[in-house]
Amino acid sequence: MRELIKRLSEAYGPSGREEQISSLIETEARKTADEVFKDSLGNLIVIKKGKSEGKRIMVAAHMDEIGLIITHIDDNGFLRFSGVGIKLPYALLGKRFTFPGGICATVAVEKPEDLKKLQYKKMYLDIGAKNKEEAEQMVRIGDMGVFEGTLIETRDRLSGKALDDRVGCAVLLEVLAELQTDNEICFVFTVQEELGLRGARTAAFRLNPDYALAVDVTSVGDTPEANTMAVSLGKGPTVKIKDASIICHPKVKEKMITVAEKNNIPYQLEVLVRGGTDAGSIYLTREGIPAGVMSIPCRYIHTAAEMVDLNDIANSVKFLRALLEEKWE
Repeated sequence: MRELIKRLSEAYGPSGREEQISSLIETEARKTADEVFKDSLGNLIVIKKGKSEGKRIMVAAHMDEIGLIITHIDDNGFLRFSGVGIKLPYALLGKRFTFPGGICATVAVEKPEDLKKLQYKKMYLDIGAKNKEEAEQMVRIGDMGVFEGTLIETRDRLSGKALDDRVGCAVLLEVLAELQTDNEICFVFTVQEELGLRGARTAAFRLNPDYALAVDVTSVGDTPEANTMAVSLGKGPTVKIKDASIICHPKVKEKMITVAEKNNIPYQLEVLVRGGTDAGSIYLTREGIPAGVMSIPCRYIHTAAEMVDLNDIANSVKFLRALLEEKWE
């Protein structure tokens, strides 16, 4: 599974430009799925058929990653940009971004004093072009770049870009490969989650499931002077209670807790003050869909060095498989 996570993490796929990561996931999914197709928005939908007495359960993990989009090229060949799902400009300084065609750019700031109150308008990208004409031969307005980076493994920890939420995608693929259930499971690898949970909304409307689960990463409270939060790396996946996008359905939440305890799977209860997941749009679709979230603890979310624990990933696979093989009323 490490090799799969590495390939997913290092693939290119910013919000709205998920074709490359989608193709990679589709190749893996076709090995064990009963049906695979894409909708008009770009969501990759993978069906594991069940029996007539089973329930239809939608499981969503987003394929897209945060990135930058080029908004202007000046006469000297420097690029201005805006964030695509990125809200923290400080996470960009000195980092390299990869654009289509293999073009690599370094993020810099105009003047040292701008660091006191960092804003996108005071930052630029340097692709090594000598002037505007040369830059325009390398990139164009609207091109999107993503963090450049190799996934690193240190003991039980993985660190790299786009683990939000490629690690969730890996969990879905692992469960898909070994799942035996009477329920019909709709694994949905969604697009444009980072821009407002967009892909999950249209996919949920089409599939109209009986229940839904989102699998995503969540913040932790185990680093020095971190915001107080009862989630740590290495202590198991979480059962989400609430975040800024959803109060999880009590029936789904209790089902998750019961299944975890019955199968001796370590878990943590999660209340996330900021942020949301695909479940936030799924549960508001049609007349409402009972939804919950299994989260994977992650440090340094929305940076080039997100960090997860391999034991949490292994337990996430066990937890999700157990949930999907359970009988749902």
